[in-house]
Amino acid sequence: MNTFVIGIGGVTNGGKTTLAKNLQKHLPNCSVISQDDFFKPESEIETDKNGFLQYDVLEALNMEKMMSTISGWMESPRHSLVSTDGENAEEIPILIIEGFLLFNYNTRVYEPPDPPGYFDGHVWPMYLKHRREMEDITWEIVYLDGTKSEEDLFSQVYEDLKQELTKQKCLQVTA
Repeated sequence: MNTFVIGIGGVTNGGKTTLAKNLQKHLPNCSVISQDDFFKPESEIETDKNGFLQYDVLEALNMEKMMSTISGWMESPRHSLVSTDGENAEEIPILIIEGFLLFNYNTRVYEPPDPPGYFDGHVWPMYLKHRREMEDITWEIVYLDGTKSEEDLFSQVYEDLKQELTKQKCLQVTA
């Protein structure tokens, strides 16, 4: 069975989950796996020299459990309970995986604010480190402009995905 996997990444609190959930509402047979669901318990998270819990590192996540969840989905793709207009069960199963170890930058503005120095001293350097690692991978990656509105980003990604899914369906027919 053909499947279609989408990765959405970027800085912590950059809108990845919002985009993934909006896409899920509009795409047929779509499931979402969020990296945030795989954080280790706080007691297992290391603290840096400034006293900040180190959530923005791979070691803060139970990646084995996350990979097992992804593998389970790949072995038996689950369809979303969300229905979309005019879609049927023959649509390609779609999996959106979203998490902070891929790339996207957006200014962090929320309440309560980060402690002074946390973003510049920890979050951003970890993001840059992981982005450099990802730049060496040859996958097709589309970078989004985090200064655009949520609606504009959704429209851009949704249209790109519809085009790519149409190509995939054409490949299935000719194969």
